[in-house]
Amino acid sequence: MFHTTESGMTEVMPRRAEAEADVQRLVEAHMETLLGVRLLASEYVLDCLDGGRIDSLGLDENNAPVIVEYKRGTDAGAINQGLYYMAWLMSHRGAFRRLVRDRLGASAASRILWSAPRLICVAGDFTRYDAHAVREHRHNIDLVRYRYFGSEHFGLETVASATGVPGVGKRSRDARPGPLPA
Repeated sequence: MFHTTESGMTEVMPRRAEAEADVQRLVEAHMETLLGVRLLASEYVLDCLDGGRIDSLGLDENNAPVIVEYKRGTDAGAINQGLYYMAWLMSHRGAFRRLVRDRLGASAASRILWSAPRLICVAGDFTRYDAHAVREHRHNIDLVRYRYFGSEHFGLETVASATGVPGVGKRSRDARPGPLPA
């Protein structure tokens, strides 16, 4: 990306967030626009022995549950952490259904598409092993790289994507850089 001025052009160097929470706040504030997901909960605490906290929990445009896991940089455990949350979600459907009912109403809760839950990992980068694992997996997993460009632009790039359920499409998103909120 380049910035034009009267005297020429200068390259705008991409950068990572100072903290994981910065990326999470920005994406959650614009989740429908950036990912096509309605945000239901942030930092959702799991009610199980091993515990944990799902960064973002939502519903996509097909009414499928979506877990979004954020990492500031490259984290080899992001996919495994997300799959742990996915297993929790699938064995605690009643808790998710209640969350949807409380946030969006009984009608939305009755239309949840349990056959196509999704995991979206948003991180500063991924390894080639992460991309390979996603392509070989039977779940709906998206690896999405984020970058800040200067103080006014934010970009998302899909690094790898796998749709584990034939016939269930995801709306294509071209995450155009746009202004950051103040």
